[in-house]
Amino acid sequence: MTAAPVCVELADASFGWRGRAALRSVSGSFAAGGMTAVVGPNGAGKSTLIKGIMGVLRPMTGSVRIGGAGRSALAWLPQAAELDRSFPTTVLDLVAMGAWRRVGGWRGFRSDELDRCMDALDTVGMAAAADRGVDTLSGGQMQRALFARMLVQDAPVLLLDEPFAAVDSHTADELMALLCGLHGQGRTVIAVLHDLDLVRDHFPECLLLSGSVVAWGDTATTLSDTHLKAARQWHARSWA
Repeated sequence: MTAAPVCVELADASFGWRGRAALRSVSGSFAAGGMTAVVGPNGAGKSTLIKGIMGVLRPMTGSVRIGGAGRSALAWLPQAAELDRSFPTTVLDLVAMGAWRRVGGWRGFRSDELDRCMDALDTVGMAAAADRGVDTLSGGQMQRALFARMLVQDAPVLLLDEPFAAVDSHTADELMALLCGLHGQGRTVIAVLHDLDLVRDHFPECLLLSGSVVAWGDTATTLSDTHLKAARQWHARSWA
């Protein structure tokens, strides 16, 4: 598909839980068709930002605006650790959840949607595992299955929260290549990452968080020694 022009814009947006902000006063925008990494120390608000964009968390202050088709334009790949893998479901069922917006809760699951799911599993090298329970998957296999679900969603904006966590280097390389291919089709990519070398190699734009925005712009400038030192100092103060 050719992605619709979609932009995510935040204006003085703060997010948190029980009245306490975990991320404060974020203002800026993710350009349509851009590829942006979100980085920062543990607890800096990276996952909080993604949940705020998705609408899982309402802004405590400020606003989030999604251009184009609104949140129906977003696909979210959450952290695998947040999923309950004890629920009895197959890999194919997990991937088929990506078709929910097209199929709905009550309509039948058409053969073309099943084909779409199997094609996505084939793309990530998991077609042979379609009937396996998700509780039997390794960390890398689970990430591949989540990527397949994201492919089935076929959304113009992709939000990924630590998509390469707990996977081997071969799997990470394959999934990174797949993500670059999706970006090459015109999709907007926003990914929470920890590997700064990977960020420098593949992401032209970067957002550095430390409870608020430290820097946001081209990756080389954002990941300067000065900005990284500021993020580390915030982390040290927060956990002292």
